[in-house]
Amino acid sequence: MIRARFRMALPEEFWISTVSRSFPDATFRLLTGIPVEDRAMELGEIVGDEAASASEAIRSAPDVVAYDLLYADDERTLARYEATDQRLYDFLARSSLPPEFPVVVTDGRFEFDLTATRERFEAVGTALDESSFDYDLLSVVETGETDGRADREGGLTGHGDLLTDRQRECLDAALREGYFEVPRECTLADLAETLDIDKSTASEILRRGERRILGAVLLGSD
Repeated sequence: MIRARFRMALPEEFWISTVSRSFPDATFRLLTGIPVEDRAMELGEIVGDEAASASEAIRSAPDVVAYDLLYADDERTLARYEATDQRLYDFLARSSLPPEFPVVVTDGRFEFDLTATRERFEAVGTALDESSFDYDLLSVVETGETDGRADREGGLTGHGDLLTDRQRECLDAALREGYFEVPRECTLADLAETLDIDKSTASEILRRGERRILGAVLLGSD
């Protein structure tokens, strides 16, 4: 099983992105949520000096059609609300990812945890790579994982299992062609031609694959 934490930038048109960017020092915690018909029913907590003002901003958000404040003090509010924007749940459904709560939103970015098999982890990674979301892999741990090694002849092992098929293909080709050698034996344009993709696509796939490998190596130990 793989345990991972992601941080993803929310598009500005998401109502929670707008509210959280207006109160960058507040922490918004989605404790639980579920889409029901044309609405998302959620239980949310706000922590910070401006919790009360942020709570009122949520109540006033155009997409929030019902809001019930359950608790409030100087630095914390708890509320149950209904919103018409279900795009986040649509994305989670497409990636076969059941949300693990709480989901934390701060200043337009939200963090979520994932515990999954390799196959599901790869499916989530593919969905993220194919989406318009800008994301970071903050940490990843695979129980029983072998030491990650990169061998120019044999390709990626160990942490390569944390990559999507496309990322693994691109990184393997980069290793074989000498892209990571000093000096380089293969340019990005050469690599893109080998993979039959354009240069910008090759750069993006390499960047995301390298970020996953670095996340596993630098942040993956408990």
